[in-house]
Amino acid sequence: MEMRIQTLRLLLVVLVSCPASIAFAAGGDNVNKLDIADSSKDLAAELGALKAQVAVLQKQVQNSQDYIAISNLQTAYGYYVDKCKWDEAADLFAKDSTLEIGLRGVYVGQDRVRAYLHKLPDLKYGTLFNHMQLQPKIDIAPDGLTAKGRWRAIMQVGELNKRAQWGDAVYENEYVKENGIWKIKKLHAYFTYYADYYKGWDKGGDPPPAPIPGLPPDEPPTETYKLYPDVYVPPYHYNNPVTGK
Repeated sequence: MEMRIQTLRLLLVVLVSCPASIAFAAGGDNVNKLDIADSSKDLAAELGALKAQVAVLQKQVQNSQDYIAISNLQTAYGYYVDKCKWDEAADLFAKDSTLEIGLRGVYVGQDRVRAYLHKLPDLKYGTLFNHMQLQPKIDIAPDGLTAKGRWRAIMQVGELNKRAQWGDAVYENEYVKENGIWKIKKLHAYFTYYADYYKGWDKGGDPPPAPIPGLPPDEPPTETYKLYPDVYVPPYHYNNPVTGK
C-alpha cells in the first residue's frame, strides 16, 4: 500500500507541475484557449480524485499501524503481568489512567496503578501467573487519537503445593495516543470465573480475588456482578459489525 501511495503522489506532482504542457502535447500548436480550459478542468477533476484516494489510503495505513501498536501494547501488558514486572506494566499507562480489576474498585492515576500492581505477589519459586491476552476487538476513533478494545484473558494461577486455578476475564479497555505513542487510558477486567484446577469448573467456581490489603480503591467498582456459575456478560463497546445494532 505504501508503494501505491508513493505512485499516486508522483502522479499528483506531474499533474500539478505541468497541466498546460500536457494539454499542448495532446493537441500540438493548434490547441486553442477553450481546449486548454477544458483540459485544465479535466485535470483538476482528476487531481481532486487522486488527492481523495491518497487521503483514504493514508488513513487506512495509519489505522493499520495504530491497530498493530495497540495490539502490541496490550500483549506487552500481559507478558509483564505474567512475570510480575510491575513497573514495566505501570509504564504502559497514561498519567490520568484508571485500573479496575474484578470487583476491587477503581484506582485512578498512573501512580495509583503502580501502587496497586506492587501490592500483588512477586514471582518466585513455585508460583505461576500466566495472563494470555486473546481475541482482540479494537476500534480506533476517527481522529486516530483514542481507541477502545475488548480482549479475553485466560489465566493460570498457582502456588506449589497450595493451589492451582484456571481463570478467565474479559477486558473492556480504552487507549490514548500521546505524542505519537499509544498508552492504556482505562483497563477494566471483568472476571468471568475462577475454578479450582483439580475440581474443574463443572463443580462450580471459586470466589473472586479479595480486596487488596492496605490499599483501598479511589472509587468503588463501576459495576457489581457475580462470577460463574452465575451468568454475567460484560457490556460491549461496539455495535454489531454486520447489523450496526
